[in-house]
Amino acid sequence: MDLDTVRTFVAIADTGQFQHAAAHLAITQQAVSKRVAALEKDLGVRLFTRTARGARLTVDGQAFLPHARALLQAAERAAASVRPGRRALRVDVIGRRLAPADLLRDFRGAHPGTELDVVTLFDADAAIFAVRSGTIDASFRAVTLPARQLPEGIETVRVHDEPLHLLTGPAHALATARTVTPAELAGHRIWMPGNVAGTEWATYYDDLAAAFGFTIEVTGPDFGTEPLLDTIADSPMLATFVGERTRAHWPAHHDLRRIPVQDPTPVYPHSLIWHHDNPHPALTALRTHLATAGLPRPAEPTWAPEWAVSPPGSPVSPR
Repeated sequence: MDLDTVRTFVAIADTGQFQHAAAHLAITQQAVSKRVAALEKDLGVRLFTRTARGARLTVDGQAFLPHARALLQAAERAAASVRPGRRALRVDVIGRRLAPADLLRDFRGAHPGTELDVVTLFDADAAIFAVRSGTIDASFRAVTLPARQLPEGIETVRVHDEPLHLLTGPAHALATARTVTPAELAGHRIWMPGNVAGTEWATYYDDLAAAFGFTIEVTGPDFGTEPLLDTIADSPMLATFVGERTRAHWPAHHDLRRIPVQDPTPVYPHSLIWHHDNPHPALTALRTHLATAGLPRPAEPTWAPEWAVSPPGSPVSPR
């Protein structure tokens, strides 16, 4: 049985989308479809049902999934047995311009001999499933699940509280402010079309808006970062949020303003997620690095959602 087709099947099962599986595996969606068709032909059964929301496992797909995971894990163990400690540490980040990728770059700088395989999954649910199935070693995500709801064997530690900045164009009413409070955002139009309902980042911003009485608009298509910045630059009404460590670049004529939000400072709670029995030596090194890196502390007082009660450095695992 072709392991690539099995790996593709598991990726679709984990992400729920052919498109997301293609991005995860760094292949085209057409290649994903061909692999699934080949596997279904080999097995003589249909594994997925296409729906408006993505791909759903059939009864046969559900029966095959645990064996497919076991097959991939056995293959990984076989490979690891002849190259112990040589495999690249595979880590998921929410985005390559965002703080978790920056944290990984810092780690790589402190450990230049460590090989990293950086991937981007869709959301925290997909990341947790991937950690559990062994397709990735770790993930940086905001964890909205209480500890008692984490899958067996999954551990997480809050590693970085990232302050938020308000991003405006030069004609915005707040453009000249040195700082802004969350309460001062009431009545202003905060636009974040990339907030997808049900994701951990949308949950965070929903809770932030509810806590301070302002509204975040998610209407309109999400064409990506550059078109968003183009719109913000030209608008006297719209603003958006970015993290303090977000690497956002724009033309000089945009004259965008990054304004720290303070009193209190909303912080995005980045956590590291891993499986407790993962023996990869680079994972241990990453956890140690994050615990001892001495990251800058945000301006007090701070705000974080109730589900992010564990302060940075406090490990959380299922009870």
